[in-house]
Amino acid sequence: MSLTVLTSAYRLRSICRLQRIQSHMMSSQVEPGVLLEKVGSAGVITINRPKVLNALNLPMIRQIYPQLKKWENDNETAIVIIRGAGGKAFCAGGDIRAVTEAGKVGDPLAEDFFREEYILNNAIGTCRKPYIALIEGITMGGGVGLSVHGRFRVATEKTLFAMPETAIGLFPDVGGGHFLPRLRGKLGLFLALTGFRLKGRDVQRAGVATHFVESKKIPELETALVDLKSPSAEDVSRVLDSYQSQSSLDSEKPFVLDKHMSDIDRLFSSSSVEGIVQNLKADGSEFANKQAETLSRMSPMSLKITYKQLKAGATLSLQDVLVMEYRLSQACMRGCDFYEGVRAVLVDKDQNPKWNPSTLEEVSEQAVEQCFSSLGDKDLTF
Repeated sequence: MSLTVLTSAYRLRSICRLQRIQSHMMSSQVEPGVLLEKVGSAGVITINRPKVLNALNLPMIRQIYPQLKKWENDNETAIVIIRGAGGKAFCAGGDIRAVTEAGKVGDPLAEDFFREEYILNNAIGTCRKPYIALIEGITMGGGVGLSVHGRFRVATEKTLFAMPETAIGLFPDVGGGHFLPRLRGKLGLFLALTGFRLKGRDVQRAGVATHFVESKKIPELETALVDLKSPSAEDVSRVLDSYQSQSSLDSEKPFVLDKHMSDIDRLFSSSSVEGIVQNLKADGSEFANKQAETLSRMSPMSLKITYKQLKAGATLSLQDVLVMEYRLSQACMRGCDFYEGVRAVLVDKDQNPKWNPSTLEEVSEQAVEQCFSSLGDKDLTF
């Protein structure tokens, strides 16, 4: 066989092999992290990373934000619906591991992620079109930011809400400083410091969700919403109310914290985190002991930052809260507890973080104050 024929045969095999590899790569390509579609007069956002509980990353934020602004200004779009794919989670939080790795090496992702996420949170809070978040499954951290500032939040019996950031050396961000202190009594402060989990109908009873609809009715509800012709917020409200009235599941059960609300208001009324811990220890009830034990595992620095964040946030606009929280996020990137918390809880999973400082008493007022100081021209602006 001549050299030319051999070369041609080899080249042909190489081309075939290349085509096979390309087709395999195309068939196994990762699904887009966000699906954006127009259905009827509704703009529909589907968070589409079910294998990682729909964790939010920067490329997803960069897809959602411009589309949301476009729909807000589009006369053909009347409402915006956001939902999670897969049924297990609406969105379990931000892609914290990627942010941690970036923060360790001074990569700009540690700035860009928080900056652009908070700008999106604000866009949701100021959206002129009715914004409906279907918060089925796990809704934590970044998932709370994608939902709680919108006009309507629909929980199901599968919803699991929490802001567990103090356990990883962070604080309840994404506008937590705005919505948490606006919950009744000291409930928001309690949820922020302890990371207490609310489930199902209790998410609505706490004031985090506006409606409760049984999971099996959600597809029907989605259809009813997208079929609305030029709906107003009142029209959307009527549809949600009607589906809620058809959902009697767990309606006879009291709010999980009902019997503890007066205790929460009393025990969490103090001018410092140390005061709250003293109140809990002095109370001695099973509930108080459990909360004291929970707080003892959290980052002392995070607890103090969170306390001050919610106190300040109670009287600030959402925008001003997000400016404050951006400063705090960058303080956490400069500190050490965030990296240690992520290591202990998400990477090594030994659940044994070594906080620095290790006690509340060692966290100085000056150190806390520093976290809130201006970043100058690096401050978040809208």
